[in-house]
Amino acid sequence: MKRLRRNPDESDPETNPDPDGEGSFSKDQHERKCGLSSMKMMGFFVVALMVVSVVFSVSVVLHDPPSDGVLESGKNVRFLDVMESSKEEQVLEVQPQKVHISRFESKLDNTMVLCSFASLSTKVVVGFKPRFSQLTYLDPTQSLSPTGPVDDDAPSIEVQKDKLLGGLLAAGFDETSCVSRYQSVLYRKESQHKPSPYLISRLRSYEALHKRCGPYTESYNKTLEKLKTGHHLESTDCNYLVWISFSGLGNRILTLASAFLYALLTNRVLLVDPGTDMVDLFCEPFPEVSWFLPLDFPLKNQFGSFDQKSPHCYGRMLKNSSFANSSKSILAPFVYLHLVHDYDDQDKLFFCDEDQTSLREVPWLIMKTDNYFVPSLFLIPTFEQELSNLFPRKEAVFHLLGRYIFHPTNPVWGLITRYYQAYLAKADERIGIQIRVFDTGTGPFQHVLDQIIACTLKENLLPDISTEKPIINQSQKSKAVLVTSLSGGYFERLRDMYWEHPTLTGEVIGFYQPSHEEYQQTEKQFHNRKAWAEMYLLSLTDVLITSSWSTFGYVAQSLGGLKPWILYKPENRTAPDPPCGRVMSMEPCFHAPPFYDCKAKRGIDTGAVVPHVRHCEDMSWGLKLVDNES
Repeated sequence: MKRLRRNPDESDPETNPDPDGEGSFSKDQHERKCGLSSMKMMGFFVVALMVVSVVFSVSVVLHDPPSDGVLESGKNVRFLDVMESSKEEQVLEVQPQKVHISRFESKLDNTMVLCSFASLSTKVVVGFKPRFSQLTYLDPTQSLSPTGPVDDDAPSIEVQKDKLLGGLLAAGFDETSCVSRYQSVLYRKESQHKPSPYLISRLRSYEALHKRCGPYTESYNKTLEKLKTGHHLESTDCNYLVWISFSGLGNRILTLASAFLYALLTNRVLLVDPGTDMVDLFCEPFPEVSWFLPLDFPLKNQFGSFDQKSPHCYGRMLKNSSFANSSKSILAPFVYLHLVHDYDDQDKLFFCDEDQTSLREVPWLIMKTDNYFVPSLFLIPTFEQELSNLFPRKEAVFHLLGRYIFHPTNPVWGLITRYYQAYLAKADERIGIQIRVFDTGTGPFQHVLDQIIACTLKENLLPDISTEKPIINQSQKSKAVLVTSLSGGYFERLRDMYWEHPTLTGEVIGFYQPSHEEYQQTEKQFHNRKAWAEMYLLSLTDVLITSSWSTFGYVAQSLGGLKPWILYKPENRTAPDPPCGRVMSMEPCFHAPPFYDCKAKRGIDTGAVVPHVRHCEDMSWGLKLVDNES
């Protein structure tokens, strides 16, 4: 609050009627009663004005939300994070400031009028929820400040509560080591999919298990001895699931979420093969103990050679009748689970109840997969009730698990936030277009461009253009279109189309593409940094268009809680009609599911067994989770 001083201009006859000092009261006159009633009235009037001014200033602070200017100053006003179970309040603390009004002494008619104000210190609980279009989180110890105009349509932000995503995330991390974990909430709209209390409870229980059994703990070292000796000794407190880093980045993200859910269901500790770049891309999701597999793990050098022919492959063990048709547990130190797209019928028995019973006591399960196999977990009777408790909304499985597990490291988060602030933040609406072309040859392909344009116009996602006359009445609305593709050609053609011609609505359309790598470079570190950043940027859009069969698009839509329009796969290099369609749910598609009835031991359409597992829109044989009303 600014200091207020009343310093009358000595040369002003209104504020100082006696500039020469001739009319000032002498010490002898101080005791004399003055009978000038008009002077008395003037004195009281001036004092009253001062009092009213101060009262009005205080009432403004108490009544109105702080303006942008006050918030941006960051000196006198700051937000305090408040978490109360019974209240959701923002506490606005006005720092102690002195409001000075010059001591005014008037001795009129032998009466002294004193007006002196010392300091004002208030702490006010304000019952409003501030709304910001953008917020920048400068430092975990600093307060939030807006970097853009107030947006009445932006979601309310209750900082302390929202940064934990409704209890999904655990508190207590070093916030500077992974800024995105708690800062991501500032870039997203409030999710409509809240974690169930049971999921929150199970996640906290898992974190305790991971802390007790993680790498280099006593339990880990004890269980590791079983692996080194090759013997199945007495049961231990901790069993493990090791995820092998395999395939492209989109596949790895989807399969890692699948592996974590399986670990949660079977009370196993998930350990992640760091591969070449996992440490560079993702923060640690669990407190205190790492989820990365130690480099000295005995089987690590064999990961590349594990396949269906490996002696410890589950499918091969079944073929060799090592324990076929046996209700007993497998007496082996480890089992390799081959769940890659080329797996056979024996490998697929992993999704049967009886086989899950056999695997229960194996201390080490080593998993390699390039599939999002979550939908088939929902078809295993043993897991049915637990999954229903964890996820009352079936289409939110990856949305919740992804936001819990996958936090970009600080270098990747820098790529994301810098691009967002530079190109997307100021737009009224953000639209993502994810383009993945499986045709051979050099693009861009005209039929793909035609399909994209037809989809955006048919679904009213972008305005049509005028090729005949200019549009005079310009709209104030702007749309930022984020294009991701290995090719830069589609972006250039779309950008030029909306640059060279005005829109019929007068809207201003801007196109932006962070990179165009020309071809997928899975093993290159910075290529995968940019790929992860672009997936995340797509998830921050308001409207999304994705390509069929693309795990890149699946990750973006599920993280963002978006139901995209999906571009149907072209045939014979011809744009399909219709060009696109809205998906049933934001869940990814399981591209290679089993079609087997474990009880009847015969083939079955697994997309017609339960209401919440259906075939995918972009792959007729694939499976995805949907809510019953979908």
